[in-house]
Amino acid sequence: MKKDIPFLPVEGIQVVVARKLNEVNEFDWQVFLINRNNVPIHTVFVTSQGYGAKSDAPQKTSTLRHFFIKIEPGAHEVVETIMPDVFHLNNEFWVSYFIDNQVFDKKFIFVPDSIVEDHLVPIPALGGLEGILHE
Repeated sequence: MKKDIPFLPVEGIQVVVARKLNEVNEFDWQVFLINRNNVPIHTVFVTSQGYGAKSDAPQKTSTLRHFFIKIEPGAHEVVETIMPDVFHLNNEFWVSYFIDNQVFDKKFIFVPDSIVEDHLVPIPALGGLEGILHE
């Protein structure tokens, strides 16, 4: 049963929404998962969805699911491309993974309008790309 599974605090995992210039000199936005731990994480599941409202009308995006076999220490993976059209929503990334045989689980939520130019910082783990970091 779920109540019998010990869930330890998630540490060393970061979700970043970062931008980079594409070949037509426009910004593409991508979501990255970074493993800042000293050990690999494996059997990594990321579920993403957006939800909220626009002009008082409820809005919800499709739920996307991603799987990575293993992410090495200090490494990162591109989870998905994200469109600026959904930045006004809550953008939720639910990350579950294992270290050895211990399961870890955490929701990372970028609240509405938090993905904006004023919040961009250099992300050294991504080669200096600018992004919004969530730990």
